[in-house]
Amino acid sequence: MSVLAHRSQVLTLYKDLLHHSSKFAAYNFRDYAVRRTRDAFHAAKNETDPAKIEALIHKAEQQLEVVKRQSLISQLYGGEKLVVENPKNQKILRRH
Repeated sequence: MSVLAHRSQVLTLYKDLLHHSSKFAAYNFRDYAVRRTRDAFHAAKNETDPAKIEALIHKAEQQLEVVKRQSLISQLYGGEKLVVENPKNQKILRRH
């Protein structure tokens, strides 16, 4: 696969992972999934070995399926929002 094809595929995976990670109902899971996605892609950004890149892409595709499934389940059984997620409290927190 060419470098441009890898780049395009990786960017699409990154955007999809961030998009689906942000759909978790629970703040802590949502924050963890977004942070973990960013950290994993940042750690692998300088990889040049084509075999390693293919393996990382395959792993990211598997993780995307897990995140899609878990975020859907999270939305079905979501609980109450935390204090840090409440827009009313954001004004209070910003003043201090």
